[in-house]
Amino acid sequence: MGAEQRSAGPAWPVLRVADWTDTRDTLHMWTQIVGKIRMAHAPLVNHWWQVTLYVSPRGLTTSTVPYGAGAFEIEFDFVAHRLEVRSSDGGTGGLALRPMSVADFYAETMAVLRRLGVEAPIRPVPNEVDPAVPFPDDHVHASYDGEAAGLFWRQLLQANRLIGEFRSRFVGKVSPVHFFWGAMDLACTRFSGRPAPPHPGGAPNCGDWVMVEGYSHELSSCGFWPGGGEEGAFYAYAYPEPDGFSGYPVKAEGAVFSPEFQQFVLPYEAVRAADDPDRVVREFLQSTYEAAAELGKWDRAALEVDPGRWLGRMR
Repeated sequence: MGAEQRSAGPAWPVLRVADWTDTRDTLHMWTQIVGKIRMAHAPLVNHWWQVTLYVSPRGLTTSTVPYGAGAFEIEFDFVAHRLEVRSSDGGTGGLALRPMSVADFYAETMAVLRRLGVEAPIRPVPNEVDPAVPFPDDHVHASYDGEAAGLFWRQLLQANRLIGEFRSRFVGKVSPVHFFWGAMDLACTRFSGRPAPPHPGGAPNCGDWVMVEGYSHELSSCGFWPGGGEEGAFYAYAYPEPDGFSGYPVKAEGAVFSPEFQQFVLPYEAVRAADDPDRVVREFLQSTYEAAAELGKWDRAALEVDPGRWLGRMR
C-alpha cells in the first residue's frame, strides 16, 4: 500500500491494523526485549513505572537507565530506522531496523550491549502474550515495514501530546505518559489516593502478583493502543469499576463501552475523521475520567487543578 493511501497528512495518519499486523507483532516483541533490559537495571517504582518506554522526537526510548556509576539509553529511531544505544561514557552502538526475526534482534541487541560493556540479565520470554515463545527461539515474528512503524510512531505522538495535556489537570498521584511493552499501549493513570482490592490477575504468561502491584490503588486509566479499532483506539477504564461505569454518558462521538475489553473505546479512525480530532480526544479523556471519579466518589476538588494557573506570571 502506497503512502498516498496510508497517510492523511502529518498530524493524524491513516494506518490500518490489518495492513501492518505482522510488523506490529514483531515490533511488540522487540519492545519487550528492550523494556526488559531497562527493567533489569532500574529500581522498582510503584505500579512498575520503571519498566516503561517513552515517546521521543524520533520514536520510543528507555530514557536514562542507571548502570554502575553511569547510565545508558536505548532508542527505537523510527525516522532513521535504527536501534540506537548510547552510554554515558561516550560509547555508542546500534543496528538497523529491518525485516529480521525476534531471535536475530535479540542476539544483535545483546551483542551491541556487550560491546559497550553493559550486561543485561533478562528472562528472555515475553509477557502478556500467548503463546510466549522465548526470544532466542522466535523465528516466526520477522517483519518490519518501516513506513508502518513510522506511522505508528506518529499516532503515538498525537496520543502522547493530548494525554500529556490531560495529565496536567491533575494534582493528585498520576503516572507519566508512558509505553507499556507488555500490552504495547501508551498509558496514563490517575489515582484516587485510596487502596484497591487485590487484582485477580489473569494476564497470559504474567504472574498475578504483577497485576496486584500494578492495580494496588483505585485508578482511572486512559491510553492508546494499536488494536480495538480498524486503525487502533483510545481507551479508558477504572479499577475497581464503580457501579454504573459502563453506562455513563461519555460525550465523545464514536466512543462506546466494549464488553469484550471491559473498557470505553474510541476508535482512532473516528478521531482522525472528525472535524476537530483534538476536541474529540479531550472529550473522551475527560468524560471517562468523570465516570470513574463521580461514580467512585473521588475527592475531585482536592485532586484536580488548573494547568494555566501561573501562565500570567510566566510571560
